[in-house]
Amino acid sequence: MQKQKKRMRLWLTLAGILIALIWLSPFYLMIVNAFKTKFDIFNSVLALPETLTFGNFKQAFIDLDFINALTNSLIVSVSSILLIIVFSSMAAYALSRNKSRISGAIFLVFVAAMLIPFQSVMIPLISIFGKINMLNTYGLLFMYLGFGSSLSIFLYHGAVKGIPVSLDEAAMIDGASLWTIFWKIIFPMLKPITVTVMILNVIWIWNDYLLPSLVLSQEYATIPLRMFYFFGQYTKQWHLALAGLTIAIIPVVIIYFFAQKHIIKGVSDGAVK
Repeated sequence: MQKQKKRMRLWLTLAGILIALIWLSPFYLMIVNAFKTKFDIFNSVLALPETLTFGNFKQAFIDLDFINALTNSLIVSVSSILLIIVFSSMAAYALSRNKSRISGAIFLVFVAAMLIPFQSVMIPLISIFGKINMLNTYGLLFMYLGFGSSLSIFLYHGAVKGIPVSLDEAAMIDGASLWTIFWKIIFPMLKPITVTVMILNVIWIWNDYLLPSLVLSQEYATIPLRMFYFFGQYTKQWHLALAGLTIAIIPVVIIYFFAQKHIIKGVSDGAVK
């Protein structure tokens, strides 16, 4: 019996290592080839670079107009995340504490909205926003709020259900308003799920190409839009594109590194409770 358990653990470990290698292989290809010349990439994609070519990063930084693109990406990402967190947490709190059928129906609508792909509403959405002159950064933030609220409300709703209603009642007896109860008592207890919502939406919004390409002009282009500069009709500058991608993922990796301890706890709080 003990031997069977050891064999099972061994097989699970080997399977985990294999899955990890498969998952990490795109990152290996990106980072390794970012230090190669175009000739070396086409000569051998999998091989390690014979000499490290740091000039790719310098040229990609210039061609991307990286400071401007980074500023645009930060404005869009940070503003969208703040809007999603504020409105989704308040909506989830209201829906969770209100036990009426209408609240349940509204919550189900939000959950069902997660199944609707963006591509199915893309054309009418852009058409409507174009008629009201909202094809700009403000319109993009509004769209991200709409598309990001469903999953965020679902996670917040599950977490709020795990907080006893007696806390609300005790605060009301002390004379606190609903606004004070939520922001001073409930919201601080939602820190793990807030971090989870932030990470999930940062990864999506930071890397999104399709929606900004339909809304933003070149002047306000984010990093994914600027990355298209390296892919022309007749040539593709893979060495510069991969160097640019390596630079672009650094902010997300840093955020994830500092917030990773909250993510698993946040997902379990939102999905299980």
